[in-house]
Amino acid sequence: MAKHALISVSDKRGLAELGNELVRLGWSLISTGGTASALEGAGCPVTRVSLLTGFPEILDGRVKTLHPTVFAGILAAPSEDHTRQLDEHGIAPIDLVIVNLYPFRETVASDAVTPSQAIEQIDIGGPSLIRAAAKNHARVAVIVDPSDYEAVLAELAAGDLSEATRRKLALKAFRHTAAYDAAISAALPRLFGEGDRPTAAVAEALLAADEVQLRYGENPHQWGLLARAPEARGLAGARQYQGKPLSYNNLGDTSGAWRLVWDLPAPGAVVIKHANPCGVGLDPDPEAAFRKARATDPMSAFGGVVAANQPVGVSFAEAVVEQFAEVVIAPEISEAALEVFARKKNLRVLSAPGPAGDPVIMKSIDGGFLLQQADAEWEGEERKVVTKAAPSDDEWKALELAWHVVKHVASNSVVTGLTDRILGIGAGQMSRVDAAKIAVAKAREAGHELEGSVAASDAFFPFPDGIEALAEAGVRAVIQPGGSIRDAKVIEAADQLGIAMVFTGRRHFRH
Repeated sequence: MAKHALISVSDKRGLAELGNELVRLGWSLISTGGTASALEGAGCPVTRVSLLTGFPEILDGRVKTLHPTVFAGILAAPSEDHTRQLDEHGIAPIDLVIVNLYPFRETVASDAVTPSQAIEQIDIGGPSLIRAAAKNHARVAVIVDPSDYEAVLAELAAGDLSEATRRKLALKAFRHTAAYDAAISAALPRLFGEGDRPTAAVAEALLAADEVQLRYGENPHQWGLLARAPEARGLAGARQYQGKPLSYNNLGDTSGAWRLVWDLPAPGAVVIKHANPCGVGLDPDPEAAFRKARATDPMSAFGGVVAANQPVGVSFAEAVVEQFAEVVIAPEISEAALEVFARKKNLRVLSAPGPAGDPVIMKSIDGGFLLQQADAEWEGEERKVVTKAAPSDDEWKALELAWHVVKHVASNSVVTGLTDRILGIGAGQMSRVDAAKIAVAKAREAGHELEGSVAASDAFFPFPDGIEALAEAGVRAVIQPGGSIRDAKVIEAADQLGIAMVFTGRRHFRH
């Protein structure tokens, strides 16, 4: 008995090759509208759905496949009773459903799209066909992704699809329609002027993602997964040249490094350890930038993640391999540099074109999830000098660098630095004065002279003691959000100490 494949696709990549190979394997093709015309143009014999159902396509194509003849052919179980019912009504079973959906996402990506245009791209029959076939995957195979054509055709040529393949395709199909519905749920409120639906956008991304099994989570007793979009950007789409597979912790630290290095105000390099920066350097020469970054805290840099925001070559690679590192990532890596990195076979070497710029950050809490807008916008921040002394030109440059960096350090945080490097980092303290003291101590531990340096704090100083600790170490200018009820006392202390202070009006906590 001939097998029947129903094909109705918006994405016509590989369609001609698919149709011709199915015909060669003895399949009968059923199709609709533009898909049928494309198959006929490729020389494939096709039965139009309207001929099968005895009912024409109507309502400008809104109704084509929504008919008992089609859905009974898909949903019939491989049982004697269902076979008898199909025979009674003259319905042929459909064994393969190949459907992808109207381009809703592509349509709403345009700034000029209207609500009516978007609504017209909401597929109705397509999701119904996909879900029906996926439900009945014990008998019917369903394909929603052109990248699966080759593997499915090869398996059909060898006999028939395995149960494992049918299940895999069915799961992908259910995720596909769920992500499609999430995309609609996320886009329509914005088009209707009701604001964004971030939860729907996150759901869409997760549902559409490929799952990459990691060796384990933060610790060996925890499982770990990477959910990666099919056309992943940023770190999730990075190319790995060598080294062991990336672990959960590697990915977390590398993500922090990648976000920070692209947030720097100039070409530079960073080192991240346990999710916190431990080194930052600016220089148009990647090797010089890295050496400045490693010098911030050489001991902590051991076993860290190194990131650069410019193409890197041999001299950079030679500098990196002088000390053990877990991961190195840059937008471009020369072939000669790759040869140098290859000396360290376990070093994970990655390239990626730049950060994805994800607009929403998510973390879990007990029984739920927290979502927030990414802390990526600097527009609207002030740069208001509140002391008698004002920063010099070099101090302004140093303050800008420190302010960009402190945003990426766990709160409470204080960093000290110069125009082209960070000197000391005090991260994740319950007391801001302790963060200031640690930033000073770490700088001194690494042999740095703090006289004439600057400092940045991610939130306001609640008391003058933090300013006093920094001034005593030689810090000459401080940047902070301001906003404490004791701002006047803190400013008074700064004036007495003769240091400049700048308020930004915006806090940058990171927990």
